[in-house]
Amino acid sequence: MDQQTLVLIKPDGLKKSLTGNVLTRLSETKLEIIGARMVRVTRELAEEHYKELKDKPFFEELIKYIMGEYHKKKVMALVYWGDNAIDKVREICGTTNPEEADSVSIRGAYGRITTAGVYENVIHASANDSDAEREIKLWFTPEEIIFDIYPTKEEEKCAVRRVWA
Repeated sequence: MDQQTLVLIKPDGLKKSLTGNVLTRLSETKLEIIGARMVRVTRELAEEHYKELKDKPFFEELIKYIMGEYHKKKVMALVYWGDNAIDKVREICGTTNPEEADSVSIRGAYGRITTAGVYENVIHASANDSDAEREIKLWFTPEEIIFDIYPTKEEEKCAVRRVWA
């Protein structure tokens, strides 16, 4: 079954120059990248992405982490597509806790838990189809993905937008 999943290479992964290593590992899935962008993560985006964890005691540290407060202030967002994409990506990523992740997984090889208790686990991958849809729609516009994976509509909008001078 073809499906899509969001992958984020988090600020610690970018700071440690792990992008090539992570992309190489993900290429083992034989999935197709159908969207990619570098993102400066706003507080609003971070809170919406992790909204299901809002009541957790580590929420504020998680928000600071994904916004790049401890590392680089950027994230690489990717959409992978293909047969059984979610399970394939999650298997290569490893478990969320890098100390419990298999040593050959991305998180097991490159992640760590800081002395402050922050999971620097290098990568995010959608957990299921509904999370993937919510997350992809949060991080990408339809124009940033090379083909339609969800229904879209055309909308006329009169708005000011930033363009190159």
